[in-house]
Amino acid sequence: MSERTIALVTGANKGIGYEIAAGLGRLGWTVGVGARDSERRETAVAKLRAAGADAFGVPLDVTDDAQVAAAAALIGERGGRLDVLVNNAAVTGGTPQEPTLVSADIMRTVVETNVIGVIRVTNAMLPLLRRSAAPRIVNMSSTVGSLTRQAANGGDTGPVSAAYAPSKSFLNAVTIQYAKELAGTNILINAGCPGFTATDLNGFRGVRSAEQGAAIAVRLATLPDDGPTGGFFDDEGTVAW
Repeated sequence: MSERTIALVTGANKGIGYEIAAGLGRLGWTVGVGARDSERRETAVAKLRAAGADAFGVPLDVTDDAQVAAAAALIGERGGRLDVLVNNAAVTGGTPQEPTLVSADIMRTVVETNVIGVIRVTNAMLPLLRRSAAPRIVNMSSTVGSLTRQAANGGDTGPVSAAYAPSKSFLNAVTIQYAKELAGTNILINAGCPGFTATDLNGFRGVRSAEQGAAIAVRLATLPDDGPTGGFFDDEGTVAW
């Protein structure tokens, strides 16, 4: 069995996900690069390896039961366990997202990836995580999912969104429920916000680099045994739900 810490990052072929994988790789960890696009996935793995990371590709569409099961089997064959899961894969779903205009198809697409996909992957990986001495789960969320901030109608809540922003609120709520169920185990699960990061998800309008956006995930992935669980954090500290 490998003695290296083993991590899986979903949506890791580009953007924040890639930088999370790179950051964990720099710690000397073995990192599974989860992505559904095979060409981009293997390109990312090659780039990570060239930088000295112990990276391997994991074919993974988080909306596909069979692929998720296969991914769990692949990781189990490599190390017999999983130490860290970073649920990063997400979609915006496209436009329009005004609640009076959004389509049911957009709603389904966003929730299927951003919420159900996280549940699907997490549950498939839990048997492997339970074999770890210090398992950590990081759900990449967003402050646009903060109901406190949305209700305050401040300037940092993004555009009107009936799909993407509420999907992050849903993800936050699910994170809390996992923490409640897993209380008393050694599994720590938290939500993290990368900040307004320049990625293709927002047309590269963000003001933070992907590496900066990845920092919160690396921090939550490396929490000590007495670290928090069931929390929502960004680089500045705790985010209001």
